[in-house]
Amino acid sequence: MTRKTSWKLLMHSTEAITIRLTRLTETSLIVHWFTETHGLVKTVARGARRPKSPFAGKIDLFFGGEISFDRARHGDLHALREVSIHRWREGLRRDYSSILLAGYCCQLLESAVEPEHPDPALHDLLKRALDHLDAAPASLKALYHFEAELARLLGITHHHHPADASLLDALGHLPASRGALLERLSPT
Repeated sequence: MTRKTSWKLLMHSTEAITIRLTRLTETSLIVHWFTETHGLVKTVARGARRPKSPFAGKIDLFFGGEISFDRARHGDLHALREVSIHRWREGLRRDYSSILLAGYCCQLLESAVEPEHPDPALHDLLKRALDHLDAAPASLKALYHFEAELARLLGITHHHHPADASLLDALGHLPASRGALLERLSPT
């Protein structure tokens, strides 16, 4: 097997949603994706913060599209190779409450899944939630619906408890932003 062929065996492509960004160096980012075929994946986007980077304008929270990455030989930080965005979700960015709810959904999902464990139903849930927030303002109904669907898909729904209580029992905590979201979205 040639070196080029073995390299190709390590490269993967999948539909993905950006759920978290962390600055690694002056020019590079660690990008957390929730992918359709690989679950929760971390990649390093080398040079992404440079103005002439091939990643310029393609990596931001809640963007959705196709990514290609090389698997790390050791560890869980893979090398991002290509990004092709199909869902910019510009409407979501027009409303601060929508951004907060989208962030909450990503945090909650990230705390509920194991890294690199594919679950297409959970990927679809996140995609539908973000698309909804792209088209309509954030609401308590949207928050409760996401929690109920997540609990159902995780198989932890208790018929006599609200979804947030079931998630709290199973996960041990809910993202701290939930309290502020409830206050912000509650009718005054």
